[in-house]
Amino acid sequence: MRLRLIAVGQKMPDWVSTGYQNYAKRFPNDCQLELIEVAAGKRGKNADIARILKQEGEAMLAAVGKGDRIVTLEVTGKAWTTPQLANRLESWMMDGRDISLLVGGPEGLAPECIAAAEERWSLSPLTLPHPMVRVIIAESLYRAWSVTANHPYHRE
Repeated sequence: MRLRLIAVGQKMPDWVSTGYQNYAKRFPNDCQLELIEVAAGKRGKNADIARILKQEGEAMLAAVGKGDRIVTLEVTGKAWTTPQLANRLESWMMDGRDISLLVGGPEGLAPECIAAAEERWSLSPLTLPHPMVRVIIAESLYRAWSVTANHPYHRE
């Protein structure tokens, strides 16, 4: 199974790339985590946010693999504990499809992305710094995998 993290934003600080890669490289071959970055629309004083969201959404949906289960990251999504996320991961693995996790930009996700979602996941009711979300997702998924594999990482 492939987990595709499709996120708006490029040119992240080094600590984000290092943190994300630290977890992504730990996944086994049968459960790979892949990052796909989508360019953020230019936001200025008079930016047309609806148009920007639409463009970002189209680019995100174009990056989704054919037949993938789409899971959106939304503040209004369902919050999962680590054991619950491990159960979701096992369920996704049994389903046989790849997973596309969609993370929007500063204004969130385009309505088209939300409509395409089969599941909605909330990391926190807090507004988290956008770059940090990538690291949190990578670590959370790796920890969930480690629970399913009875790997010692989840006990650290």
